[in-house]
Amino acid sequence: MDNNLKLPKGKHKLLLHSCCAPCSGDIILRLKESAIDFSIYFYNPNIHPEREYMIRKEENKKFALKHEISFIDADYDKDNWFELTKGMEWEPERGKRCSACFDMRFIKTASHAQKHGFDIISSTLGISRWKDFNQINNSGIKAADLFDKISYWTYNWRKQDGSKNMLIVSKNEEFYMQEYCGCVYSLRDTNIWRHKNKREKIKIGFKYYSNKKPTKDK
Repeated sequence: MDNNLKLPKGKHKLLLHSCCAPCSGDIILRLKESAIDFSIYFYNPNIHPEREYMIRKEENKKFALKHEISFIDADYDKDNWFELTKGMEWEPERGKRCSACFDMRFIKTASHAQKHGFDIISSTLGISRWKDFNQINNSGIKAADLFDKISYWTYNWRKQDGSKNMLIVSKNEEFYMQEYCGCVYSLRDTNIWRHKNKREKIKIGFKYYSNKKPTKDK
């Protein structure tokens, strides 16, 4: 674990946008070990359905509070997200819809940061190998530039075996392992692929990061 993380020069307080516990678990531990002053900001109106959203949020919140890290629960304004992505329903993963989604979440994160004494933001989204790291950074930088004295930290969370440690932490904590990005269109496209490949549809609420036999979340 890299416990020598340092914020960019001149920055002192990080607001970390988090998408879920699996992506943020190792990052939270690394930041805490590095004695960086940070809080978790959970703003993900893209996640659908609401049951999936609640599972991801509550698990992320539980892990953050377990390690005494402030967890900021932002509004679930899914109606605004659907309005924002109208006309992009069939955009491919990593396409225009994803950029618009990142922009929306990072602008809200940067706005909160400016209002509450943070001077830098970042996101756990970049640790996932399924995401385009440059696409995420571009959205983050663009959002931060809209606010005075706010920067976006482009640190590559995949470094120092970040992706590998993410899985280790997730398995140790028996996190819920979501099987699609989060939005309704990702859920649709994943199930289309599963149907073509003769696999069962996604079952929301099943524990996959577990040493035990997968069981349905109650």
